[in-house]
Amino acid sequence: MTDYNSLKNDTLERMDKTLDALKSDFGGLRAGRAHVSLLDGVLVEAYGSLTPISQVGTVSAPDARTLSVSVWDKGLAKSVEKALRESDLGLNPMSDGQLIRIPIPPLSEERRRELVKIAGKYAEQSKIAIRNIRRDAMDDVKKMKKDSLISEDEEKKYNNDIQKWTDDAIKKVDEQYENKEKDIMQV
Repeated sequence: MTDYNSLKNDTLERMDKTLDALKSDFGGLRAGRAHVSLLDGVLVEAYGSLTPISQVGTVSAPDARTLSVSVWDKGLAKSVEKALRESDLGLNPMSDGQLIRIPIPPLSEERRRELVKIAGKYAEQSKIAIRNIRRDAMDDVKKMKKDSLISEDEEKKYNNDIQKWTDDAIKKVDEQYENKEKDIMQV
């Protein structure tokens, strides 16, 4: 890093990407209601390679307890059904030609608690990533001080700014986790 602005932009951008990744991870956790993002991680064997389900059909949520996949190529319907059964989501799809209906069973209390633990792991991984970003930024500030590009006062100010960004990002992780926990535990 050569200057404070590029350091700031890079650090904040990396922290935002970490928060976006957490949001995506949380989207894949089932909360008892049907949501199209639930199937984002499902890969289908299509044309000799693994393909995301959204690239072989249209995923929709006709109601709160059902998802449906309208497969574009009828020959892939069996592959989509197989991929859904073998996913770790605990789903039991029913095929009706090119339309596959997926009833979303209500979650047991035990399964809800497991999902909250998984969400907690995702949140902790995000916090670790944010702390690593902070460490990288502070190392860049040390290097700038060592190369005599900034004064000692500027070094302290920059480190304080970096810590503030880190605290803000971790607060956002905690908020996302609390919201997801409420969502999962809601019956």
